[in-house]
Amino acid sequence: ILGRTRQARHCIVIMETIDSLYAGQLYLVQSTTGYRFSLDPILLADYVRLRGVGRGLDLGSGCGILALLLARRCSDLQMVGWELQQSMAERAQRGVALSGQAERVTIINADLRQYRALTASGVFDLVVTNPPYRVPGTGRIAPDDERAAARHELAGGLIDFLAASSWALKNGGRFAIVYLVDRLSELLTEMTRVGLEPKRLRMVHPYSGQPAKMVLVEGLKGAAPGLRVEAPLFIYRQAGGRDYTEEVLQIYADQA
Repeated sequence: ILGRTRQARHCIVIMETIDSLYAGQLYLVQSTTGYRFSLDPILLADYVRLRGVGRGLDLGSGCGILALLLARRCSDLQMVGWELQQSMAERAQRGVALSGQAERVTIINADLRQYRALTASGVFDLVVTNPPYRVPGTGRIAPDDERAAARHELAGGLIDFLAASSWALKNGGRFAIVYLVDRLSELLTEMTRVGLEPKRLRMVHPYSGQPAKMVLVEGLKGAAPGLRVEAPLFIYRQAGGRDYTEEVLQIYADQA
């Protein structure tokens, strides 16, 4: 599924990879030492429902993978991504160009905490996010600035992401997130507080018999209460193995 070439830019120490997804249909430019995408945005891109969605916003775009995957899933969808780190935003922009998606995906170097200045209220049909999961002081903080900011809430936390999402979404608009299951109670409480009513929830387990590590949640702005808990998703076939389940393999295939 992934192909890779390496390149050095301007003869400096920073190295990058250009990673191709799905036989060269999409390209991602990533630092060899900075934050690199994981399975999480792949799962979220599959989980999102896109019927009736014309304009979407990706908060914390990273290398741009989520915006690119969603744009490919729906030919009518226009995606905008906000990424705080300039180096990552520039790589995402290059990946969009290499993927031939510049007319449908726009990546902006922006601080989502300034959401009122970045967009008018209620203009997006969809907001998606794969935000930093951990508060400062919990877990090991990566030595690389990119990875640290992507994993820990060093420049905006859950409340900031949810506030920006609620502002940007039109009434009835859809919100989707992949998040750490340890913070599920906080996530659902804060979603409800800002008017993003949780409607669908799916636990993500490493394998059968193992507790869930991540969770996929969808909410609707201004909707009535009523949450559906869906069947769990298992990533690997067995404990200690690295073979994906048939469902995860199908998720990869469906992104093509």
